[in-house]
Amino acid sequence: MTLTNAPRLETERMILRGPEPRDAEPMIAFLLDQERAAGFGASPDRGDAWRWFALYVGHWDWHGYGYFTIETKDNGQPAGICGIWNPEGWREPEVGWVVFDGFEGKSLAYEAAQRARLWAYENLGFTTLTSNIVPGNTRSAALAKRLGAHLERTYTNIHMGEEELWRHPGPESLP
Repeated sequence: MTLTNAPRLETERMILRGPEPRDAEPMIAFLLDQERAAGFGASPDRGDAWRWFALYVGHWDWHGYGYFTIETKDNGQPAGICGIWNPEGWREPEVGWVVFDGFEGKSLAYEAAQRARLWAYENLGFTTLTSNIVPGNTRSAALAKRLGAHLERTYTNIHMGEEELWRHPGPESLP
């Protein structure tokens, strides 16, 4: 049972779908891992992590877009989240990604980000997207570069402090 009006998008290896109740535990586990979730916004306790999951669900109703759950086709397990994020205080929408423990190094975030970005351009009519990356998060910066984004500037994010704003190529520049 999906909790949102999110469409179901597919790639060769994964399904991007709206959050379901079964996704709460993997997301909460990720958010409680202070080291892994540091560049995303780690939660100090389970209640805070649960509220973040509820925010993730509600974002879809508010905006009509949000983070998809990345589900692998080979085992049907939630492998992370990826999608378009634009909460209160953001200057513009971003494409963001998180891959859960055990799913790194398989290019899942790259594949998901490509598909989510294409959906935002083709279905939502966006003409530009960013990715907000905490300085020192070299893996996310490398992924942004692989997606064709370039570092535009640093700024102060109201939730995360200093961040780098990476600008993605517009729809006209994608292959």
